Amino acid sequence: MTTSAVLRVSNISKNYHVPSPILSKLRPGALRRESLTALDGIDLELRAGEILALVGESGSGKSTLAKILVGSVEASAGQLDYRGLPMPVRRGRDATRRIQMVFQDPYSSLNPRITVGAILAELLKLHKIVPRNEVRAESIRLLNLVGMQEEALDAYPSQFSGGQRQRIAIARALAVRPDVLIADEPVSALDVSVQATILELFTSLRVELGLSILFVAHNLAVVQHLSQRVAVMYLGRIVEVAETAELFANPRHPYTQALIGSIPRMSESSVNLELVLEGEPPSPYDIPSGCRFHPRCPAAVTACREIDPSLTAVAADHQSACLLANELPAFYPVATS
Repeated sequence: MTTSAVLRVSNISKNYHVPSPILSKLRPGALRRESLTALDGIDLELRAGEILALVGESGSGKSTLAKILVGSVEASAGQLDYRGLPMPVRRGRDATRRIQMVFQDPYSSLNPRITVGAILAELLKLHKIVPRNEVRAESIRLLNLVGMQEEALDAYPSQFSGGQRQRIAIARALAVRPDVLIADEPVSALDVSVQATILELFTSLRVELGLSILFVAHNLAVVQHLSQRVAVMYLGRIVEVAETAELFANPRHPYTQALIGSIPRMSESSVNLELVLEGEPPSPYDIPSGCRFHPRCPAAVTACREIDPSLTAVAADHQSACLLANELPAFYPVATS
């Protein structure tokens, strides 16, 4: 069932100008790398009350898109809408607090010189979330919301474990009462034993607070039981979007199939049919013609080298940017059990 979009990006692109080395300018015919394409025509929506997972290999542009959504990076082109209205490039205080980010490394994202109580109080006072005489009570409520107790207010970030620090970082993001959380690889720096508890926390916050969450990850296994929908990103483009169960049962892009096939299985009988994803993604300085995945795709045909496919509906609420999307099951049947 389709619900209204809280955030929608339309044709978002981001290019970085990279000055050429002096030597390359002096040598005739030398390769000049003057522009890096981080994002190239992204169309995506985050729906009300959902967790949308954004997955892909390192360097695919996930974090760049997350930073554009939160307002710390300006897009080169395209538009970002918040609840149907254009989000201004220069955001005021109210617009800023609506979309908050939880970072990958909780320690570096927290000020080590002040206590947890001071970290939370600073935001509560700046945005006038509650009267000054209620700041401590609100700080306790925020800590309780993320599974921590009042005594944490008087401690410093260095006194906590990685998982506890990430809970504090989440509490800080929630302090200004946002509608949207952008979680940029929030569990990748944590021990495996702690990751599950943080994932459960995001699930409970979505239900309790009605948050919309964009959860950025490089591992499909992390988001399989967390998200309602998944968007798969490759070299600055969204190549597939679908509801989570549909994506895992019926992936319609070879890159998605390779990511699912790489998920470790617990038994020999549940191993996916082999699909080896060879090589590294091409350089964002020199994006291939046609489908940008074709140099690594064993299913590529001549047309894939010439035609740059756009996201196209292949089923209800399922889009793929692959010319062979409707033929892929014959190439790579994928077991999901």
